[in-house]
Parts: sequence; structure tokens; C-alpha cells
Amino acid sequence: MTNHTFGRFRLDVTAAILFRGTEPIMLGQRGVALLGALVENAGAPVSKDALIEAAWSGFAIEESNLTVQIAALRRVFAEETGGDRWIETLPRHGYRYVGPVVTTETDSLCTAAITQPVPTLTLPDTPSIAVLSFDNISGDSDQGYFADGMAEDIITALSRFHLFLVIARNSSFIYKGRNIDVRQIGRELDVRYVLEGSVRKDGDKLRITAQLVETTNGSHLWAGKYDGGVEHVFDLQDQIVAGVVSAIAPSIRRAEIERAQRKQPESLDAHDLYLRALPLAWAFSPKETAKAISLLAAALSLDPDYAAAHGLAAFCHQRGFAWG
Repeated sequence: MTNHTFGRFRLDVTAAILFRGTEPIMLGQRGVALLGALVENAGAPVSKDALIEAAWSGFAIEESNLTVQIAALRRVFAEETGGDRWIETLPRHGYRYVGPVVTTETDSLCTAAITQPVPTLTLPDTPSIAVLSFDNISGDSDQGYFADGMAEDIITALSRFHLFLVIARNSSFIYKGRNIDVRQIGRELDVRYVLEGSVRKDGDKLRITAQLVETTNGSHLWAGKYDGGVEHVFDLQDQIVAGVVSAIAPSIRRAEIERAQRKQPESLDAHDLYLRALPLAWAFSPKETAKAISLLAAALSLDPDYAAAHGLAAFCHQRGFAWG
């Protein structure tokens, strides 16, 4: 059993729990892993790659996920005098723990203690949700982009509610095409809820199904099936978001479930081109990014005021600049 003690805090590595005195702090497995990597190298720089490997071993994630977790650690320490400066940012390199002296205790004779019950962590009170990539059941593999775009639009819409902690697309889409128990997904992403669904697109007709599952026990909280035309795709998305919000927070009145404050594209053809560009933009390949830019340029020629297409195009150009 290994314990790292610093200031009023104690990190129990074996149980993966951070304590302030005797009070357990809810960090989640990613936060605990990052903190462990930092305090084990107290005073020394730890690269971003090393931290990502420590917390997301085997997963391809965006650097923004690391930034979010570091910010969460800083909020925990901010209650201590100078605690917000205990984790130092090293530009273009990584981070370094510079807080109180770390004392490490390792008990190699505590095999019996390991069999003792480990306190069960409860998830944070703030509802946390991951939207998985929707299944494409259109019978046409080329329509996969549309299903992914549907899920990404729902992620964006849910993110506008401060009620939720919504997991980034890069983290939730790693489960695409994999048959994994939602309880495992809940543990790996530290989320209480998972939204999954499917999209069938037949010409101009759409059928969307969605279900909300609680990861602690795998129970279904809500499910919905929506039929409509492609021209009503945004209304269908809003209905799904409304169902999710109502299931998680019944106290929110329907009148408060407003449409995301976004400008819908004037051209559905522009929206289709945007959805086709999405998977290419997230492929992080110079060749695929160039294809995405071409599709987005075509979308913007149809609707020059399409903000989402402008934003994705800017992201692609930034990637291209980084690649030189």
C-alpha cells in the first residue's frame, strides 16, 4: 500500500482516493492518476504525454481533456493558502507539482489490509453525461458521417446547459463500434449517464432512436423514437435534448429547455457537407484534413453565414498550420 502525504492531503494510491484530513475528495480515476504522477515526481517536470499515458493509457484523446482535469485538481487545492499554485504549468512542455513536501509511505507487509473493504466513491452531484457515437442502421455505410454528426450536435446542445458536465467528443467516440457495458464506460469516463442511439436515413426520411442509461446500475431512465424529414433534423435533435434534460432533472420546466442559441444553416445541402467533413476533420491526418477543408469550402459557398462550418474550417486550417 502506498500513501503520498502533502499538507493536509493524503493520496491513497491503492484505493485511488484523495483525502483532505479524513474527508475523501471526489476526483475520479483520471484525476487521481494525474495527481499520482505529479506528486511522485514532485519538483520535476512531467510531460503532457506522460500525464496522458498515466490517466488515459491506450486511448487517443485531445489535450483539452488533460487541461480540464488539471483545472479540477487546482480547484481542490485552491481552498488552501497558495494551493492554486501547487501545480505549475510549463508552457509547451507539461506540468510540475511545487506544493508542500511530499512524504511517501509504502507498506510491503500489508497484504491483509488490501483485502479490507475499500470505501466506495460516489460520483459528483453534478450530472455527468457521455454521448456515444450513434449507430448507423441505414444499410449504407456511407451514411456513418450523418450518425456521427447527429451525436456531435447533441453533445454541443447539451453543453449549453450548465446543469451538465458533458464529456468531450474525442473521449466518448473512442467506443465507436465496440460492444462495451455502459457500466465500464461510466467507470472509465467518470460519468453517471450515457446517451446512446441509432440513426436510419432513407432518402429524405429520418428515424432516430435514443436511450439514456445510468452507468451505476445499467438501468434505462428514458428512451425516445423520433421520425421526421431531413428538413426537420434540428427539431428532432432538440426533442432528444429535451428528453435527456427532463429525465435527468425533472425540476426543469419544459419552457426552460430552450433551443441551443445557434443559427441553423439556410441550406440543408450545406449542413450535409458539414457532416461529411466532421469525421475527416477529427481524423488528424493532413490528407483527411485537406478533404475536410474542401467540403467545408463547398458548404460555405452555399451558406456563407454557416457559423459551425466556419468554426470547423478554422480548426482544420489551424491543424494544417501546425503540420507546416
